[in-house]
Amino acid sequence: MKIKQRKKTPPLSLIERFSDEKVFLIIIFCIFMASALFYGQPQVAMWIGFLTAAYATVSNDSIQSLGTFIESNRQRKWYVLWLYVGAIFVATVTVSYIIFDGDVTYQRLLDAQGNSPYPHPQEFSFFMLMAPLVLLILTRLRMPVSTTFLMLSVFTASSSGITSMVTKSVSGYIIAFIVSALIWYFGYNYIRRKFKSREVHPGWMVAQWLVSGLLWSVWVMQDGANVAVFLPRRLDITQFVIFCLVIFCGLGLLFYLRGDKIQQVVSEKVRISDVRAATLIDFTYALILIYKLFISTVPMSTTWVFLGLIGGREIAVNLARLKKGKKHKTKAMRLIGKDFLFASIGLIISVMLAATVNPAIKNDLLDFFGF
Repeated sequence: MKIKQRKKTPPLSLIERFSDEKVFLIIIFCIFMASALFYGQPQVAMWIGFLTAAYATVSNDSIQSLGTFIESNRQRKWYVLWLYVGAIFVATVTVSYIIFDGDVTYQRLLDAQGNSPYPHPQEFSFFMLMAPLVLLILTRLRMPVSTTFLMLSVFTASSSGITSMVTKSVSGYIIAFIVSALIWYFGYNYIRRKFKSREVHPGWMVAQWLVSGLLWSVWVMQDGANVAVFLPRRLDITQFVIFCLVIFCGLGLLFYLRGDKIQQVVSEKVRISDVRAATLIDFTYALILIYKLFISTVPMSTTWVFLGLIGGREIAVNLARLKKGKKHKTKAMRLIGKDFLFASIGLIISVMLAATVNPAIKNDLLDFFGF
């Protein structure tokens, strides 16, 4: 009598092991315990906050700065994309480090006089270290929240810092929504006719890589502050090298995971995987960020700008379609509403954390609501 042998279960790949929720919960627990134990030791606490913020910020914001690039280059080797994007990151922050005397944020955290609306704390509070941890959890839940609000609000010296960020971000959302809607509504038939062929001219791939590189560089100029906020406002050479290496390696992990779970926010949108559509979206986004970058050094939520851009496109495409029925329009409104809801949740959480850390902000909020 032959004994049937059980088939051996093939071992999980690195991606499957990393994606395992149990592993993720263990990582979260370890970060939480480290934060609780060392928040009172500034030199240790700032590195815990920075390491958590480095991956959480880049992975959450990857949907806007790198999402279309990842989605439309799924056939490419992950390390080719990583080396290209990583090299642009290092070059961008190096320019800022040299020009602004150790500041890697293009004066988002430090003005020409050496003053900062987001001062580096002498002592870290536990809730400061919780901000990037909360962001990591929200990213895992595929919620595209504003990393700018969540990271910088706990460091702001007054409520005016939050107000200026919100004002600039909301105006960015409105501008992006209107511009995107106009482009895709009035240009839909022309774009659809030109993009109808499945064969893509090689020039589009070159254009997309150049545009994606420009967009990524501008994003680093805008949102690099969200990671560097845990470090001194001016970095010495050792701190600068660590800063670059950590984010460079984090980008490698992000590309290995193909954007991780939050990439679904981009993947579910209409024809984003088409390199031509992705290039047009990224180019529009880059122009808006460049405009916002030079009119003010006030930090801004690039997430809100991206959601406005994608939202305007979804509405325009579904209105311009010749197909009758409300199915596609309802789906578009549901996706836009979900993204906006998640972004709003992130804003509420960031304000609550800021009020917990800073009594002045708490008093301003109480006065605003009449308490």
